[in-house]
Amino acid sequence: MIKGRHHWFLYPFFVWYGWMRMKRHFKKIHLSGTVSETGLPILVISNHFSWWDGFFIASLNRKNFHKKFHVMMLEDQLKKNWFFQHTGAFSVRKNSKGIIQSLTYASELLQNPDNLVTYFPQGQFESINQEKLQFEKGVEWLLKNLKNEVEVIFVANQVDYFESANPYLFIHFETYDFKGKNLQEIEDDFNSFYRTSSLKNINLKNT
Repeated sequence: MIKGRHHWFLYPFFVWYGWMRMKRHFKKIHLSGTVSETGLPILVISNHFSWWDGFFIASLNRKNFHKKFHVMMLEDQLKKNWFFQHTGAFSVRKNSKGIIQSLTYASELLQNPDNLVTYFPQGQFESINQEKLQFEKGVEWLLKNLKNEVEVIFVANQVDYFESANPYLFIHFETYDFKGKNLQEIEDDFNSFYRTSSLKNINLKNT
């Protein structure tokens, strides 16, 4: 697997560049949520619908959490986009024994309270209009094999257009109590959070 690095120049440039592109591309960016400062490492569990997703979480981290950003990416995509290897991205190969190596590496990163790890449990890009998001088994394995206390945060990234040629971006987030939950329960809880977030977008549009 390919381990993540944080280049002294490329990493801060990646975070700045992503935020600048988001500000130009989106009509308005809404960050909606609150979390308590626990000092724990953070595992972000988020939906996965676009090329933008890593930038969304990196920008949310810059604004709210102030951790060192890491994200799991498919190995073939990470090799094509070598730049991300220097901005905290590490690889996973689906449908292989190597997935346990990648999940173990994520668990090791989460032993450091300075770190934030982003995980997309759908395992692939899927339409934002999915009626129900389905998670692969890796998220359950990771949560059950953590070696220490970790703060888990659900993130729902969503877009709407309304009257504008440019989309509105909504980033919803909340702390999640994952202890004792199995894969189906985690999936159901995220889908409930995701639907609630969608309803909030109507009111957030004009704020």
